[in-house]
Amino acid sequence: MRSFLFVVSVLLMLGGCSSSQPVRHLAAEASLIKPGVTTMNEVITMLGQPDGRRTVSPGVEEYVYQADKKGTFSGMPVVGSWIGNKGYEMIVVTVAGQLVKDCQFRTFNEADQDWVHDFTWQEVK
Repeated sequence: MRSFLFVVSVLLMLGGCSSSQPVRHLAAEASLIKPGVTTMNEVITMLGQPDGRRTVSPGVEEYVYQADKKGTFSGMPVVGSWIGNKGYEMIVVTVAGQLVKDCQFRTFNEADQDWVHDFTWQEVK
C-alpha cells in the first residue's frame, strides 16, 4: 500500500511541473524562414509580432524575436521561480522592403560570461 501511495504522490508532483504556457521553439521557427523567398507578412504569420525592431538604413529593418531558455526545474511550483532561466535565444530577421534578406538564430547561455571571473586582468597604463 505504501508503494502505491508513493507512486501516486510522485505522479501528482510531476503533474504540477507541467506548464500551460505555449513554448516557443525559435531554432525550428528560424529554419522556416528562407532569405530571398519569405516575406515579412509570412514571418509575422509564423512567429507573430516581433519583440523588437530597429531601422538599419532607409528601407532596411531588423526584427528581433526572443525567448528565454528555461531550466530543467523552472516549471516547478514554488521553487521554479527561484531557479531562473539558463539563458535566451533570439532570431534576428533583416528585411529590405517586404522581403527577408537575412535570418540569424542566436543562443546565449548564462555561462557565456564566466570567463570574466577567471581572466587575469592587467591594468592599462
